[in-house]
Amino acid sequence: MELRPPQSDEPGTVPPGEVIRRARRTQGMSLVKLGTLTGYSASQLSRLERGASALTDITVLARFARALAIPPQALGLAPTPSTSADDWHSRRTHSASRPPAPTLGPEPEDGEDAMRRRTVLSGLAATAAAAMGAPVTGAGPADLSGPQVADRITAGLRDAMLGLGPPVPEQPLAHLAAELRRATEAFDACAYSRLAIRLPCLLQAGHQATSPSHRLVLAQSYLLATRVLIKMDAPELSWLAADRAQQHAASAGAPLVVAEAARQRAVLARKAGWHDQAVTLALTAADDSALRDAGPLGTAQRGLLLQCAAYTVAHQRDRTGMRELTAEAAAIAHTLGPGARLRDTSSGGFTPATVQLHLISAETAAGDPSTAIAAADALPPQLLPTAERRSMYFTDRARAYAQWGRRDDCIKSLLQAERQAPEETHSRPAVRALVSGLLLSGRTTPDLRGLAARAGALGG
Repeated sequence: MELRPPQSDEPGTVPPGEVIRRARRTQGMSLVKLGTLTGYSASQLSRLERGASALTDITVLARFARALAIPPQALGLAPTPSTSADDWHSRRTHSASRPPAPTLGPEPEDGEDAMRRRTVLSGLAATAAAAMGAPVTGAGPADLSGPQVADRITAGLRDAMLGLGPPVPEQPLAHLAAELRRATEAFDACAYSRLAIRLPCLLQAGHQATSPSHRLVLAQSYLLATRVLIKMDAPELSWLAADRAQQHAASAGAPLVVAEAARQRAVLARKAGWHDQAVTLALTAADDSALRDAGPLGTAQRGLLLQCAAYTVAHQRDRTGMRELTAEAAAIAHTLGPGARLRDTSSGGFTPATVQLHLISAETAAGDPSTAIAAADALPPQLLPTAERRSMYFTDRARAYAQWGRRDDCIKSLLQAERQAPEETHSRPAVRALVSGLLLSGRTTPDLRGLAARAGALGG
């Protein structure tokens, strides 16, 4: 039987994924075969064809055009008659290979109260001195409650991002990289009092130099700031930090950091209720060819993006889609082995255990707390790579118990989270809200009241 060509449409009226699907089916080609030709998995190709993942990258479109002999115009590629699609693409990518350095200097101050400014500057001077090794006098971390720690770190990051405070001297790259490691270690240990000192100063110092290596450290610092600000429920500052991370990472030519910035933006979009946009952000970044060229680390970053998309789909109560994406992330993790990947970045690491951790929160978000607890029971928390992740395990377990109506188990899990990481439990507004809800929903035990007092959830 003679194969008929796919039906013709006006160029641009058919989505690229549908054009690819028609061409593939006309040629009797399976998803697996097309994946062999293009370097994609069958599940990725299915999402691209259905439009679940955006198809806008010129490199990817050109790859499909070659694999399926699709006229470039049908996929929105429009080379001139004298120029091949490959040459046209080469010119486009070359012109964009060096994006201009982002203009992220300090914003001008306007009408700031003099007394408040002196207070802010003195606080930042102490911050800078502490971060550079000088002694600091006055209140120490032990004097601060959980809400005060949250306020201090949020204010410090805000002022550093706005360029307020005394200038920080330019630092050698090795020193900034060491400070980034220490700040990451503080985050992993949920030592937010220490992080409130180090991270704002690191952002200020990072802006003093312009080399690509310095910009990479600055991008990673902004990613860490994004994660902290998300925890502290500061969405506007989180968006600003994530956008700056993306700009500096692109300027430094760091595709892994660009992908992680996309993941954080997807998290923020999901928190804002923009679920479709969040899924698109995560899956588009996961399908970026740059990750396939980055070896095992790129593969691990793709896994992180898939589980981010899975959690967003769970909020849409699509359990099937959530479990499909989680299974794909789990398969990647098992292929990479038990060792933590991306452990030294702001992602918190990627392992089979961290994928299982995400499944707990995803099942809860999808409205199935009993399955979430079963997923938690299947995960020994000691397998998780950091105190921050282990604390998250018990907090997610507590949320599942709260949704299930098992109040005593919820309290027990919160106390276990507190033992893992006291500052994490005391500082996060989301945890304080959960504790406040428990105070209002039933009897108040001494354990619950003590936790509420330590977390600043008792009110006036």
